[in-house]
Amino acid sequence: MQEEFPPAHQDRENTLNQSNAASGQSQPGSLLALLPLFVFLALFIGAGVYFTQQGVDFAFYQLPSVVAILPAIVLALLLSKQKLNQAIETFVGGIGHSNIIAMCLIYLLAGAFASVAKATGGVDATVALGLSLIPSDLLVPGFFVIAAFIATAMGTSMGTIAAVAPIALGVSQEADISLPLMAGAIISGALFGDNLSIISDTTIAATRTQGCDMKDKFRENLIFAIPASIITLIAFTFAGQGEANVAPQSVDIVKVLPYLAILFLAVAGLNVFVVLTLGIVLAGGVGLATSDYSLVSLSKDIYAGFTSMQEIFILSMLVGGLAALMQQQGGLAFVNNLIERIIGRFSKAKGEASCRAAELGMAGIVSLTNSCVANNTVSIVVSGDIARELAQKHGVSAKRSASILDIFSCIVQGLIPYGAQALLIGATFAITPLEAVSYAWYCMILALVAIAIVVFRKRH
Repeated sequence: MQEEFPPAHQDRENTLNQSNAASGQSQPGSLLALLPLFVFLALFIGAGVYFTQQGVDFAFYQLPSVVAILPAIVLALLLSKQKLNQAIETFVGGIGHSNIIAMCLIYLLAGAFASVAKATGGVDATVALGLSLIPSDLLVPGFFVIAAFIATAMGTSMGTIAAVAPIALGVSQEADISLPLMAGAIISGALFGDNLSIISDTTIAATRTQGCDMKDKFRENLIFAIPASIITLIAFTFAGQGEANVAPQSVDIVKVLPYLAILFLAVAGLNVFVVLTLGIVLAGGVGLATSDYSLVSLSKDIYAGFTSMQEIFILSMLVGGLAALMQQQGGLAFVNNLIERIIGRFSKAKGEASCRAAELGMAGIVSLTNSCVANNTVSIVVSGDIARELAQKHGVSAKRSASILDIFSCIVQGLIPYGAQALLIGATFAITPLEAVSYAWYCMILALVAIAIVVFRKRH
């Protein structure tokens, strides 16, 4: 079943075209229109650097992104050549874009499913199942696989690290395994799943901004993820040392079924809203049938899942409004023209060469943005409109551009020592975040594999 939504760009373009027609002119590219975005990045990065110097934990997360973007929105309204009421209407229109609203609703459902599945024992059951299957001499690659599966099922790298890292730490200490090596394996698996998962917020953002189905993006991602994960497994197998007898785990396979169900249904092409709703029902049903879990607990966990998505929910709406203002003022056209000139220098040819250059341009934009904001979902939301325009102009499929955005944002997220993943596992393992990311081999290997595929893969 195809998702019943208009293309991600259609409504906004219609609104802007009407506005431009009313004014009797088109909007040229304008560097000044990008100033609000630079203000947002400067505030967010500046606060992170300041708190880092002060020795504050999670320095880049002390200033909430939804607060840092407010001055940028005010500036965008002031810079607008429209009358104030019209500028506000443009901003509100961007917030209310069908793509933004759909994205936010999916965030809520994904958060609710993850919350209910965790509360009903799904995460613990999945970890126990993984530990029961790991040979004692393959602990490092084994934990990479466990983290990868849980992150793919849960759709969150942070939740995966929080669940798996304490267990991996105990096993590493018992087996005398290098802590940075095990930390790198956990980050690697977590980012594998974050990138590939159908219910990950990065997947939601990438597919909604590019206007493609999640199942198509998932299948496209496999082309990159499978070879990278195989190489990573081999690397961790040869690098892993130590052996420990892991205590037998009590495995409750029934609690793993909701994860397996949503993966199967989503890949089969069922509408994502239906998939996530069924996942919540299944996870809640398992809890009601197998424990003292109650309907009241279910309702509270659903709401807790909603609130866990609050920041990215609000930020997506505000970024949607800011993007509408920047697009109306010519900011996105300026970036697009600049990238076009860069692409033109390296690729005078049409066809495959043009597609290749555009894909590398998308990868560069989202990577640079993620290096600045230290949040892979935010970087996709910020870069989405520009990437979509590049894809349309150079004949890159929507599923391909969505995959490129998700892949390279996750690569950078797994390698920056000031990212939330590195900070969390560094605190758990009592090592520096830099030590942790230096062993995040999957992200490094995925970068090489992705670039090679972009450069050498034939397009049909």
